[in-house]
Amino acid sequence: MSLIQAILIGLLSCCGASTIACLGTTVGNYTLNRPLVASLFVGLIMGDVSGVIQIGIPMQVMWIALVTPGGTVASDLRAVSFVGIPLAYVGAKAAGLDFGGEEAYGLSSSISAMTGVIGITLFYGTAMFNLIWQHYGWAQLDKGNLEVVGKVDTLFPLVSHFVLSFLPCTLLCYYGSGAVEQLFQNLTTDIWYVKAILTVGAVLPAVGIAILLKSVIDKTSDLVYFLFGFTLAASMELTLIGATCIGAVFALIKYEMAMAKLGSGPAAADDEEDI
Repeated sequence: MSLIQAILIGLLSCCGASTIACLGTTVGNYTLNRPLVASLFVGLIMGDVSGVIQIGIPMQVMWIALVTPGGTVASDLRAVSFVGIPLAYVGAKAAGLDFGGEEAYGLSSSISAMTGVIGITLFYGTAMFNLIWQHYGWAQLDKGNLEVVGKVDTLFPLVSHFVLSFLPCTLLCYYGSGAVEQLFQNLTTDIWYVKAILTVGAVLPAVGIAILLKSVIDKTSDLVYFLFGFTLAASMELTLIGATCIGAVFALIKYEMAMAKLGSGPAAADDEEDI
């Protein structure tokens, strides 16, 4: 990876951060910061959109249920998307792995889990760094300097992002890519501990699906719909769009049945008596 590529990815990490002075929570954290979206832009920078997106897919599945309820940040995907994806791509390419194969999926998931720890460190590190500007702002307000409010809210936090987002991501991508490339060029996937890492990594996306199901399922019987969908996708080899269309049909049927049930309730009976 060239220095220019690392710098561009570092700038993307600043835009994808969930904290202020970037693109914010909606555009930054919940859109650009997600591995599947980030892999498109990283792929454009790396010159291989298809390969990088295939690396980003298992990472997206792994972190698909990540939300920030009540402001609690379980993990910041900044490092996952803008450090994990480039390093996983370089490693898979150096090892000669098929980007859409199981070994590449396991590698990307394993690297995703490791870089997720870096992301949460960067998030809270940035928040602590911004406290410096807040204390400075209060001191200036006590002196009657009202112009400092805009600087503390927008300008000064950019320095925090540069120090704790741009620099770490850029340096990790630039120097880490070379180390990962040398490692996987001389490392064979037939070694038992490499197989163990790839096998465990291949299971990690299932954790993301399990967390998602836990958050959206109200009763155990709802699992039947998910199992039915996976069965259709496996047996009929449906694409994501095809599975979505079939799911929309079943959702419409269930909605109409629920409305019909409500229409035949006590309120409907009273209306008929009035007529």
